[in-house]
Amino acid sequence: MERTFPTSSALSDAYYAGCREGKLLLQYCSDCQQPQFYPRILCSHCGGRELAWREASGKGHIATFTVVRQPVSPAYEAPYVVALIDLEEGPRMMSHIVNCDPEAVRVGQPVQVSFENWSETLTMPVFQLQG
Repeated sequence: MERTFPTSSALSDAYYAGCREGKLLLQYCSDCQQPQFYPRILCSHCGGRELAWREASGKGHIATFTVVRQPVSPAYEAPYVVALIDLEEGPRMMSHIVNCDPEAVRVGQPVQVSFENWSETLTMPVFQLQG
């Protein structure tokens, strides 16, 4: 069984292109200047329609997490950590915490984005513990 891959669309193509280039991109509203994640056609803060992609710092903190000990398929090697990351810019995103002992992960820890190639055409953001 293979990993479950997200479906790309015209709305998310720029995001995934950024990931392939090692850049974490967020949408910013031209009206209120607020960032948002996941990609939308309208600003989630003010309803503005003029959105532009900007590179994020890739820094954040762990808001919450779980250690998956029973994988959903053989394509995922357990144990692994799935976390909600509060990005420095404000939005929250779900991702994996990689290259660490799952027992060392704590809420509030600083993290930095990294990228993993999940296939020849899909690169996904993951995070590593900092400090």
